[in-house]
Formats: sequence, structure tokens, C-alpha cells
Amino acid sequence: MVQPTEGATTEMTVVAPVCDISIVIPLYNEAESLSELVSQIYDALQKSNLESFFGHAPTLEILFVNDGSNDGSDVVIKEMLSRQPDIKLISFRRNYGKSAALDAGFAAASGKYVITMDADLQDSPYEIEPLIRKLEEGYDLVSGWKKKRYDPISKTLPSKLFNAVTSTMSGVALHDFNCGLKAYRHDVVKTVQVYGEMHRYIPVLAKWNGFRIGELVVQHRPRKYGVTKFGISRFFNGFLDLFTIMFITKYLKRPMHFFGLLGIFSFLSGFLLAGYLSFEKVINDQALSNRPALFLAVMLIILGVQLFGIGLLGEMVTKTGYNAEPYLIKEKINFGSRT
Repeated sequence: MVQPTEGATTEMTVVAPVCDISIVIPLYNEAESLSELVSQIYDALQKSNLESFFGHAPTLEILFVNDGSNDGSDVVIKEMLSRQPDIKLISFRRNYGKSAALDAGFAAASGKYVITMDADLQDSPYEIEPLIRKLEEGYDLVSGWKKKRYDPISKTLPSKLFNAVTSTMSGVALHDFNCGLKAYRHDVVKTVQVYGEMHRYIPVLAKWNGFRIGELVVQHRPRKYGVTKFGISRFFNGFLDLFTIMFITKYLKRPMHFFGLLGIFSFLSGFLLAGYLSFEKVINDQALSNRPALFLAVMLIILGVQLFGIGLLGEMVTKTGYNAEPYLIKEKINFGSRT
């Protein structure tokens, strides 16, 4: 997404949806669960009352984003889409992470409502209808809340801490930022860009872009196949991304307001400290060469100048913008003329 220059106005053109529901499923080495997941999705929609909700049988696309799997997940999906025209596949050349997978899925999704869920069967497809109906209460994004979880305490305790800190720092009152089961209106997925580990902060990004955020308690199921792909390191990376989001949201267009303010504070602190030491030298004739405070004053002055310079460089960078492709797609199957 190219950032506009300061003072410029932008108008985002969002292509109108062409189907009712897009289900975006990022996956990495989940070959065993894919057939069962698709069967549950069709069963859930068949048993739902969404036909009366839409006024017709809902049109559907199931969009798998294969994030560099090496267990034959792509083979399983290709075999299914040969029988099911609703299934589509995007495959990456290597593993880029969930954020990149969601970003690619969002770009390709054409549904009025977009549902995201994990491929490991821990998210229930039978929550699709409740999530869509919750959107119609006036929300643009509804995030699932796995109130009762079937995960080990080594995973649940860090998650609770992470959610509490994220909610406090971001001002977005959600209980479960990590839940992969979410429902979006079309405009949200075409507006929000995710990268790094920022998929867990999509509600934060959406909220700060003016969208209305809701929450719904959803069913969480024990893992049936395979093992979890996430370790404790994701929480540390997640906190770093939280700081990144908070910074770029507030200061992306005015980095000088952040770095310049810190620079001025540091420079003035060092300057005042140096002035005090000089005053003591004149009044009390004290030597300065062995005073640690002198080195602190010099360091603060130099740091202030450097921070101010970083702020100026940041202002220059924001004027140039960027347009980088964060991932390489190996193939896209069953997208017709839209690709």
C-alpha cells in the first residue's frame, strides 16, 4: 500500500464483492485435517439459516492460502478443488508466516463477508452463521473469543497476559486477539494491510482506521491432527509488533514529532547539565575531567542531535512512500479472470 505524501488526500477504491461469503484459511502442514474441514464447512452452511438471511442460497468461495507447506497440503487441496468449484488455492514458494498468508487471502477474497479460520479443526465452521449475524448488529469486524480453551497451560497463561497487555495499550477491549476465527465486512479486508506478526492486531488496525469492532464467544476444539506450529517466541515478536503498530499509527506521517521531541529533550538535558558543570567550574574551580556527569552531558547532547537527525530522515522517507511485494506466490488456482 503506497503511503500518500503529507497534505495529500487519498481515496481508496474498493472493488465490489462478487459472492456472499469468502472463507480464508491460511495453512502450514495441515494435510490431515483439510478434507474434514471442508466437509464441516459445507455441512455447517447446509444446516444454517443463511439462505433466509441472504434471501437465496449463499454463494461461497473457500480460499486456501498454502504458506509453503511441505507435507502435501497443496496436493490435497488440488484434489478437492477438482470436485468443488468453490475451492481456490494460493500457494507461496516458501513459508512467510500467517500475516503474509492472510494478506494474500484478503487481497483475493471477493465475498461480502469474509471469514478467517485456522486449518487445524480447532476453529468450528458452525460459528460462521453466528459471526455473520453478529456483524449485522452494526459491526465491521467481529473477533472470536475462545473463552474455554483446550490448550496446555504453557500456552494459555502467556496468551492471557498478552491479551491483557494488548487490550490496555491499544485501547481495544477484546479478550482474545490471537483467535483466528473472525468475521469481516468486505471493506475491512480491502483496507487493512498485515505483515510481520501483525495478524493478531488486525482488530487494532481496523479500530484505528475507524471500523467498529465486536466480539463473540466461539467454540474452541482440541487439536485432532498434528502439532501446534507456534512457540513462545511468537508472544515476544507480538509485543514488538504492538509497539510498531502504535508507532506507525500515530507517527508514520510525522516522525519528527516523535524523534524530534526526544531529541530536544535529550539535547536540552545535556546542555543544562553541561551549563551546571561549567558554573561549578567557574564558582568552585572544580576539575571536570574526572566528573562522570560531564560524559553524561556530552552523551545526551550527541544523542539529542542524532535523534533530531533521525526525525529529519524519517520525514524525508515518508515523502517517498513504498510499494514492496512481501511474498512470492508460486501459483493461484481457480480464480478465473480475476487473476
